[in-house]
Amino acid sequence: MSEPLLRVSGLKKHFTLKGGLLSREIGRVHAVDGVSFVVNRGETLGLVGESGCGKSTTARCVLRLLEPSEGEITFDGHDVRSLSGDDLRAMRRNMQIVFQDPFASLNPRMTVGAILGEAFTIHELASSASERDDRVASLLVKVGLKAEHMRRYPHEFSGGQRQRIVIARALAVEPKFIVCDEPVSALDVSIQAQVINLLEDLQADLNLTYLFVAHDLSVVEHISDRVAVMYLGRIVELADASDLYRNPRHPYTQALLSAVPVPDPKIKRKRIRLHGDVPSPMNPPRGCHFHTRCPIAEPRCREVAPELNQGNNGHFVACHLA
Repeated sequence: MSEPLLRVSGLKKHFTLKGGLLSREIGRVHAVDGVSFVVNRGETLGLVGESGCGKSTTARCVLRLLEPSEGEITFDGHDVRSLSGDDLRAMRRNMQIVFQDPFASLNPRMTVGAILGEAFTIHELASSASERDDRVASLLVKVGLKAEHMRRYPHEFSGGQRQRIVIARALAVEPKFIVCDEPVSALDVSIQAQVINLLEDLQADLNLTYLFVAHDLSVVEHISDRVAVMYLGRIVELADASDLYRNPRHPYTQALLSAVPVPDPKIKRKRIRLHGDVPSPMNPPRGCHFHTRCPIAEPRCREVAPELNQGNNGHFVACHLA
């Protein structure tokens, strides 16, 4: 088996909170608290969990949009954290991101042609203005838009069309790896399916690798090869998508999946209700972070944090009782 394209080990990201007259440190937010995973070439790894669990922070640390507090990130054999300057810029050609809100991530004062053309200018991928325009037109057609759309501004497009433009911008530099940071959560359900299908087609055509961040488990099931479930800054379960949805082993994953609507009214699913609120990442619980809401927690869960151990068929779970 070939070496994974991306390897993340012991990743942590803590945000310092300051206050008072002297702006002293008054606390730390443990947004990501020791995350490890790999993404193989050509696959899609789904990263799911509740809002605030650290999914997007993990993804942005991988791209060095946020500087990690601790941990190792290896991409295509290179230590990402050691790169700087021109080396980091060269690496970023191969690592792109599609943000959640397409309107917020597109400059409203620039035409689509200028937005997409920036990538060719910055990375010196076009020898002339005419070549740049030709490549921009080709990108628009590839994502299901028209070449003449390059003369329009972002506000002239629908939400789904704007997300296609953001995808085209990510593809402009011919990357190997794309982080999809909740790319369809701001879109209507009918448009979500179109964008997901586009991402799958592009992956097959261009041999792309995705880290797909989302909180909608049905969307993640459709596009992902493997799925990692996060809770309060830690990965609690990681497995092949079909295995995880058929046989969830962590109590948190079981609760999440029990809340997914079933389209067939004849099928009844037992709803698992979690009591209490998610603890603050400023002061996470000792031991297993989930023990304050877990229906089967034992005394050791309150003291000892479980390791993410591998079971059958590459099914990883962080639970003393699984």
